[in-house]
Amino acid sequence: MMSVLPPVHPGEILREEYLVPLKLSAGGLAKKLNVPRTRIERLVSEQTAVTSDTALRLARFFNTTPEFWMNLQTSYDLKIESKTKAAEIAAIPVMTAA
Repeated sequence: MMSVLPPVHPGEILREEYLVPLKLSAGGLAKKLNVPRTRIERLVSEQTAVTSDTALRLARFFNTTPEFWMNLQTSYDLKIESKTKAAEIAAIPVMTAA
């Protein structure tokens, strides 16, 4: 089943819902998370995915859960893949009960 909502990258959520309102730069956040600046820069520019390590750090800093960040990533990945592979997936037969 196709989702009506477009895929939203976790980096967009991080940027628009957290960094912008807090007036915090990607570099500033990276320093607080003790990760390379490029990791957060690439995430907020939607060039890379949230890893479990990053999810744990974001969850701690923003008082959320790692699952929140990982679920954002999983949802994004599934929406992108389902669009890319729609015909291939549709060609798979559905198993019926005997």
